[in-house]
Amino acid sequence: MQTLTITVTDTKVLKLLEDLESLQLIRVLKKETDQPKQKLSERLYGSLSDEQVKKMHKELLQMRNEWDRGI
Repeated sequence: MQTLTITVTDTKVLKLLEDLESLQLIRVLKKETDQPKQKLSERLYGSLSDEQVKKMHKELLQMRNEWDRGI
């Protein structure tokens, strides 16, 4: 028996590999990729428009000012 490492370049290949595994011709070993984890801030960068960011910032400043004023 040999162990091979392959790179899947097409999603159709995954179905083919699953079929071969169900016929017990191969065994698929799932392995984590060695790609570095991306920071959450990098993943979310650009998910909000500039207009949304400005509106949220304005609301945040308003909330902070409400805490500062004397009641």
